[in-house]
Amino acid sequence: MATKNFLLFSIVLFGQFLLAQNKPAIPLNEVVVSDSQLKNFSSSQSVQNLNDSIISKNQPSLTSLLNYNTVIYFKENGLGMVSSPSFRGTTAQQTAVVWNGININSQLLGQTDFNTVSTRGYNSIAVKAGGGSVVYGSGAIGGTIHLNNDLKFKKTFKNTVEVYYGAFNSLSAIYAITAAAKKWSTNASFTRNSSDNDFKFIGKEGKNTNGEFYNSSLSTAIGYKVNANNSIKFYSEIYDGERHFSLTSPNSVKTKYQDYNTRNLLTWSSNIGRSVSNFKLAYITEHYKYFEDIENEGFTSGGVKSFIAKHDFVYEFAPTISLNTILDYNKTDGLGSGIGNSSRQVGGVSVLLKQNLSKHWNYELSARKEISDVYKSPVLFSAGSTFDFYKFYQLKFNISRNYRVPTFNDLYWEGSGNLNLRPENSYQAEVENQFQYKDFRLTAAVYTSKIDDMIRWLPTNSGNWSPVNTDKVSIYGAEALLGWNKSFNGHAFDFSSTYSYTVSLDDKNNKQLFYVPYHKLTASASYSYKRFNAYYQFLFTGEVFTTSDNDPKYILSDYNVSNLGLDYNFSKKDVIKIGFKVANLWNEKYESLPSRMMPGRNLTLYLNLNF
Repeated sequence: MATKNFLLFSIVLFGQFLLAQNKPAIPLNEVVVSDSQLKNFSSSQSVQNLNDSIISKNQPSLTSLLNYNTVIYFKENGLGMVSSPSFRGTTAQQTAVVWNGININSQLLGQTDFNTVSTRGYNSIAVKAGGGSVVYGSGAIGGTIHLNNDLKFKKTFKNTVEVYYGAFNSLSAIYAITAAAKKWSTNASFTRNSSDNDFKFIGKEGKNTNGEFYNSSLSTAIGYKVNANNSIKFYSEIYDGERHFSLTSPNSVKTKYQDYNTRNLLTWSSNIGRSVSNFKLAYITEHYKYFEDIENEGFTSGGVKSFIAKHDFVYEFAPTISLNTILDYNKTDGLGSGIGNSSRQVGGVSVLLKQNLSKHWNYELSARKEISDVYKSPVLFSAGSTFDFYKFYQLKFNISRNYRVPTFNDLYWEGSGNLNLRPENSYQAEVENQFQYKDFRLTAAVYTSKIDDMIRWLPTNSGNWSPVNTDKVSIYGAEALLGWNKSFNGHAFDFSSTYSYTVSLDDKNNKQLFYVPYHKLTASASYSYKRFNAYYQFLFTGEVFTTSDNDPKYILSDYNVSNLGLDYNFSKKDVIKIGFKVANLWNEKYESLPSRMMPGRNLTLYLNLNF
């Protein structure tokens, strides 16, 4: 009943907003951005945009891109295997992945496996540090990763073919097309990745066994301008993959995992006077099969289907002040070997206000409340301000309250689920300094957060395991992003670096959370002259604890990994490019999980065609 009342209220409010506008229409922009909140209501938080040149220098997986270019730490079960992030000392479930403005974290596990996301399907990828639950909902505690298909309504026709072949019989093939005119725009891509993944171990006998994998993804974005003030967009993505889990001992049973995910989003955008309206309908599915022994036909399986309705309305009261309301409804149905037949409904209201007090000073305020038929949600808020002291110095400040809801597995797992779970709750504060002088730029931030009611699976008196709200975590740290570029006489130099210092303590024992390194450092340098380009990547990850009591016997050592790449353009118009990349250049022996070795030095050749 509460959900029905919420929907009725939303429809009435939506209608009132539409009827209130009688100003002259504002034409739609040439470029349609799929995630307007990231662009217009994130000025008081750190947003790192990763451009096309950065994306192309990394492997197609989202893990590789973010690991070598951001402060996010990744825990990988091996090359191409399950990959879990830790952003600002939080868990994998506390980092939200946002696809064209829609949170796509798994409803079963509460997280996204970053090795199942191909970067080549997007023309805009951004990393937003800090809390974002007011806009993006559950899991946006440590930060959010934004995957966008932005559309341009400008006459364009372009085809791209990329082929990568390397060690361990690894193959990546990408085809992308972009076509647009004044009234319509489309971009689509198909990606195929596969590998035998049978690399030899460094420093010991044997090789990676049962590690083969493949995945295919198809991404499409289509936009049509109905008139100067209205446009319709459709986004679709299909992912199909299979992974055999690498063995940790010769006697282990061979297993594999298959997943098939779809995402579909329909958007209607309208400009009416001083207002901008975006109405979104999304249908998202995820399905998996787990084979405990690949020699047998038996498997366990599960899946969820989510329907999302979202209305985003912005009204500009004056050139210096705007109000954004977001009304959303999410209905999710799950069915599987562990969760049975389960469902839940969630409705939410968000209000965002932004005002420019002067040419150099603005502030942002926002709040959100949800109604659910399963759990009680707290009132969320965010407040921030930005001040330009000088042309070269900007100061930002932000505080927020964020949360993460229990997953389907947490609530409904047969014999273990706990319907009395409360959402995880977090308070955060951060201060950021931005410096820019000529070709040099530096961002330095400090932050702190407190997380209550963290959900952990613990043994019960009956010997079973069940999730409970138990942990409290205190986090503080510092981050720095450095950049420099220079061009002269056909020579171009570019350097970027990130550093993070993270303390994430369990309040019960004052110990660092496991799989959260104190230190992480990345650096990237590139040089180009005419048609020649060379680049070098460096990654340092500090030691991590693998047990909650920080037992020094179970520490994973720190490691340094470097990559080197060279390529050459055979055409002035960048039609044909041939190059190679040497990964793990110095043949470093390392692992981010015990007994999950990563590959040594390996070579990849690539060919890029643009026509």
